[in-house]
Amino acid sequence: MAHPSLLRELVERCETLRRHLASGPSKETARQLENATYTLCVVTGTRQLDTALYVARRQLTDAMTRQQPHHH
Repeated sequence: MAHPSLLRELVERCETLRRHLASGPSKETARQLENATYTLCVVTGTRQLDTALYVARRQLTDAMTRQQPHHH
């Protein structure tokens, strides 16, 4: 599993770039999104952006849950 800070950064980058593309197509933004998507898919072991985002978010949630101190 990728480090949570890397996952968070990639998720935010993909979502930001996707919003930029939705508001106006740009070859540069599309290329950046393609690169970020590829990296996120590699670190999550997936092939599509939506699946990669879902898996990354789930891993982030799991990581945060593990960091919480357990009260007895």
